[in-house]
Amino acid sequence: MISVAVKGAFVSGSLIVAIGSQNAFLLKSGLKNNYVMLVATLCFLGDVLLISTGVLGVGALLHESPLLTQLLTACGIAFLCWYGWLSAQSAWRGQSHLDIDNSEVSRNWVKVALMTLAMTFLNPHVYLDTIVVLGGITSSLNFEEKRWFLVGALTASAIWFYGVAYIAKKLIPLFANPRTWQILDSVIAVIMFSIAAGLVKTLLVSSS
Repeated sequence: MISVAVKGAFVSGSLIVAIGSQNAFLLKSGLKNNYVMLVATLCFLGDVLLISTGVLGVGALLHESPLLTQLLTACGIAFLCWYGWLSAQSAWRGQSHLDIDNSEVSRNWVKVALMTLAMTFLNPHVYLDTIVVLGGITSSLNFEEKRWFLVGALTASAIWFYGVAYIAKKLIPLFANPRTWQILDSVIAVIMFSIAAGLVKTLLVSSS
């Protein structure tokens, strides 16, 4: 069964480490020391819910509901474009900066939590990866094997999210330079718009 757990860790890890909206938001939260452990924990708990749903056999529901998939995709496109636009504006104006002692941080934990949940659950790709893909991969496993696969997958998730949260703090000296923030905001904007463009293409294909 250990081999099944290892397989779960590798498959899940390969899906999680791709740079996307959630990871970009986690990295930026870590660099600003803005409730990064809260963000990492919410990201991990989101994976617990979604991966468990997919591995334990509910992934087929989303796959068999084109209308729900299209609606979810449209919401994701809108959100990604909005956040991409904010990042592009920040990069252009040079608004982002490293200010660990910013008093606004302590008053905005609810906003941080809501943004994290939006990054997690308004991204259609997360449902494709955690529910449809992992659900399909584990469909032929028996219940005991699925449990071990789930253990491996969630272990990889925990290591990744908390690892990024920890490593981000080590990069703080680099991001003391405002120019570095402009580069990061530009990269985040490109990522958001690229994901949104891919989703638009997917939506058009599924609607035709």
